[in-house]
Amino acid sequence: MPYMFFNKTYILIIIGVLISAWASSYINSTYRKYEKVRNKNGYKASDVARLILRDADIQDVGVTQIAGDLTDNYNSHTKMLSLSERVSESHSVSAIGVAAHECGHAIQDKEGYAPLKLRAALVPAVNFGAKISIPLILIGAIFFSGTPMLVNLGILCFGLTFLFQVVTLPVEFNASRRALAVLAENQALDDEELIMARKVLTAAALTYVAAAVASLLQLLRLVILYGNRRD
Repeated sequence: MPYMFFNKTYILIIIGVLISAWASSYINSTYRKYEKVRNKNGYKASDVARLILRDADIQDVGVTQIAGDLTDNYNSHTKMLSLSERVSESHSVSAIGVAAHECGHAIQDKEGYAPLKLRAALVPAVNFGAKISIPLILIGAIFFSGTPMLVNLGILCFGLTFLFQVVTLPVEFNASRRALAVLAENQALDDEELIMARKVLTAAALTYVAAAVASLLQLLRLVILYGNRRD
């Protein structure tokens, strides 16, 4: 079945890869630009994270440093806010923006923000669907017997990945809005620095948009390929 993998629909994958590559390049270049700007208050990103958590009366969340480059994350199960080596000890506007964003997720968790809870609930199904989607599609295509049941099921499982990306968008946008609001409220950054931090967080948000678009294009390709097979 070479046609299933080498035909004109492959352009959709290429487009997705290019969009994702552009988004990744944009966030890296934007982060590097404002990584050179030291915040005027002299705060470290990890200090700002602890300050935000304290002001939000979040006492059950720890702040730790992890390896990697921009691997920052908040884990609602372990109640741990992890800052990458590049961010944790940095005094830059970029680092503070990223740290505040992760604190935004911790605040969402405390307040029971519905999209965050939905995203967490989707994780097991998405992981399972990602593992079995392509095998189901291949088996359904190879042993096609007049019913698209397996192929449809495989596409549905793959669609969970796209659903997860869509649910992720409001979670990330909301966390960034919370981050900028709290940075302004506690005056960790001044007005000029807030503009810089907003640019960093906007660039970061575009990576999630790119991921959703790439996932949609992959899903569309599978639908087109299945339709071609029925024909």
